[in-house]
Amino acid sequence: MNKLKQSILQWLVFFVGLMVLSYGVVLTIDADLGVSPWDVFHIGLANVTPISTGMAVILTGGVIVAIVCYYLRRLPQIGTLVNMLFIGIFIDIFLKLPITPKVNGLFDQVLVLIIGTFLFGFGAGLYISSKIGAGPRDGLVLLLHVKKGWSISLVRTIMELSALVVGVILGGPVGIGTIFISFTIGPIMEFSIKFWDKVIGKYMNEEEKRNEIVN
Repeated sequence: MNKLKQSILQWLVFFVGLMVLSYGVVLTIDADLGVSPWDVFHIGLANVTPISTGMAVILTGGVIVAIVCYYLRRLPQIGTLVNMLFIGIFIDIFLKLPITPKVNGLFDQVLVLIIGTFLFGFGAGLYISSKIGAGPRDGLVLLLHVKKGWSISLVRTIMELSALVVGVILGGPVGIGTIFISFTIGPIMEFSIKFWDKVIGKYMNEEEKRNEIVN
């Protein structure tokens, strides 16, 4: 029963993290000051193809998953596949629903952009802390972090800037917000991972200790 509760908690944390991340992405889009580098790429890809932005997220994730699996010579975790599908689905749903604040003027745009960026990073840290499986892009970040010894912040920044270049070529929306996200999402994500690992990890450890006492 305890293992079942732990599994339910992990999946709950995982999906809440995905939803928070996706909502953060949508806020950065609605701020209309320029989106994150990866979203510049996703929107640019959606502009030049008949697919939606969410579908572009899914297809891009699929390619990255294939690359990581080839490098590690193993199949992806179930969480990685669920992440790949549901972030794209959540983004498309949130874009269609009237659940984002109305933006009137530059102050509102900047505020929504900042909130969206922090939700993006904190949501990423939350779902990663569930230990169910990192998403395609985050999985690649963690892979390079472990294999090469590079900091998560550095790897994430390099990846964001690379996606930005391709996204610009595809005609994705670029603005001052893009620069802001490019240089802040890495540090926010790194802080978030450490923060949520302590919070969720502490709870998991307490569960394990209780199990040992009972047994």
